Amino acid sequence: MEICKRRGSDGLFDFKMLEKIVGEENCLADELLSRHTTFHIGGEARYFAAPQYIEDFVEAAAYVRQAEIPYFIMGNGSNLLVYDTGYDGVILSTSLPGRVIKEAEGKLALNALLETEPEKLKKQGFLSAKELERLRSEAGDVLSRQQLFLAGSGLMLSAFANTVTGKGMAGFEFAGGIPGTVGGAVTMNAGAYGGEIRDCILGAKVLAEDGRILFLTKEELELGYRSSVIQKKGYIVLWGLFGFSPGDREASQERMREYNRRRREKQPLEYGSAGSTFKRPEGYFAGKLIEDAGLKGYRVGDVMISEKHCGFVVNVGEGTYDDARQVIEHTQKTVQEKFGVSLELEVKIVGGSL
Repeated sequence: MEICKRRGSDGLFDFKMLEKIVGEENCLADELLSRHTTFHIGGEARYFAAPQYIEDFVEAAAYVRQAEIPYFIMGNGSNLLVYDTGYDGVILSTSLPGRVIKEAEGKLALNALLETEPEKLKKQGFLSAKELERLRSEAGDVLSRQQLFLAGSGLMLSAFANTVTGKGMAGFEFAGGIPGTVGGAVTMNAGAYGGEIRDCILGAKVLAEDGRILFLTKEELELGYRSSVIQKKGYIVLWGLFGFSPGDREASQERMREYNRRRREKQPLEYGSAGSTFKRPEGYFAGKLIEDAGLKGYRVGDVMISEKHCGFVVNVGEGTYDDARQVIEHTQKTVQEKFGVSLELEVKIVGGSL
């Protein structure tokens, strides 16, 4: 079940250089990752850095790649399960909780949200003339009919949704309770209550593994059920461009409140978790399969199948990675034996050693 399982040496890496790139105040050594994940599980990362601006993030990513030290990109940590042994490398975090950062000296903050227009995208350097033409050819008159928002990858989706609905725009109500960042949401085409990121995104700027910065249109993002070309090619989202049409402000805000009320009623938000643990199997619902298999409340240590919603594996106290691993593997094995259905993890596993 390991998705990201690497151990490395410092190689040519110099922590002081990383501090110089992103700011000493934004770098930590031996940082507990349980503090940065919604599951509240995970040991120490050897190095943890949270750049404030996109340019700093790009430079930091280039540096760790050049230094040949293992690295992992983390947003809000809302879909991660981290080994108790932590991560033996560099965590580059796009999430900046509690920091209010705006444009500074022409830099776009990772958690910034800008209302914009097509020509301003080119004028402000976010898109080249060629990229703008590609966007226009795909989006058509949507660019003139909709209000455009440029959102940094570290912006919380809930804050984005509150701003959009607050301005009287419709179509983003589904995102109000999703506990992730824009970057993570675009990467996995996050969705809820019948809405998905692909319904409102127009394109995204991404960082490729070879250091190139690319603009991908909606079609080029290849957004599917919890999937995208970003996952397939190892891209990193820098910002996304979204378009929304005017609606009824009060109706949109009420709809978002209703969605959030349903979440509170049906999901175990009182406990740490990584959201839906398994992807929805074709033709089934993971939570129902797990409940029908008699696994509601199944527990190992302080990790258990939620009694409120069986699609969630929750940390009810001081749960460990091994507790979670045993619960997940037992659930997969039992459902496979009883129903012949394979449950694929939606949660990403991070850390460990070879």
